Amino acid sequence: MKNAILLHGGPSREEYYDPNAPSMSNCHWFPWLQAQLLKKEVHAQTPEVFRSFERNWDTWRHEVERFEITSETMLVGHSTGAGFFIKYLSTNPQLRVGKVVLVAPWLDPEGKLDTPFFTDFNIDPDLVKRTGGVTVFESDNDQPDIQKTIERLHHELKGAHYQTFHNYGHFCFQDMHTVEFPELLTELLR
Repeated sequence: MKNAILLHGGPSREEYYDPNAPSMSNCHWFPWLQAQLLKKEVHAQTPEVFRSFERNWDTWRHEVERFEITSETMLVGHSTGAGFFIKYLSTNPQLRVGKVVLVAPWLDPEGKLDTPFFTDFNIDPDLVKRTGGVTVFESDNDQPDIQKTIERLHHELKGAHYQTFHNYGHFCFQDMHTVEFPELLTELLR
C-alpha cells in the first residue's frame, strides 16, 4: 500500500511553545497535503517531533521510524525535515523508498546548531538511485542558509531534480499566503 510521511521543519523554542500557534505538523500546507493524499488513497502521516527545536537526532529518528517505510513510501520534508530525510537516507543505504520531495531543505551550513544533527554524516551521492526520484523545491527568495544547502546538494547529490519557485520564501503560510500547495501534490502524484 502506498503511504507518505510528511515531516515538518524545526521551529524555534518560542514558536514551539507559542500557545496561539498550531503544532508544527498542523501548520502551513501540511494538513491540506495530508487530506489531499488521503483522498487519493495514499495513507499519509504527519509525525510530530517532540521538542523539535532541540534537534535531537534520536528523537527525530524515533518519531519517523514509528511508521512503515517501504519502496512505496513517499517522503516529504520541509526545511529541517527535508535535511532529516537526506541524512536518514544517506545513513541507511539498505532503504528503498518511493518519491522524495525536499521542500526548502536545510543542513545547517553555517553551523548554528549546538548538536551534531547534520555535521556527523556525508551525503550519499547516489541515494537518488534508491528512490522513486528526488525533487528539491527551492524559492528564489528563501533564506541564505537554505540557498547554501541547495548549492551543496547541487554539488553532492547526483540525479536530483530541482524546481525553483518565484517569491515562495521558505514555503510557509506567511510567505505563500495560502495553506494549499498544489505543485507539491502534483509532484508527488506524477
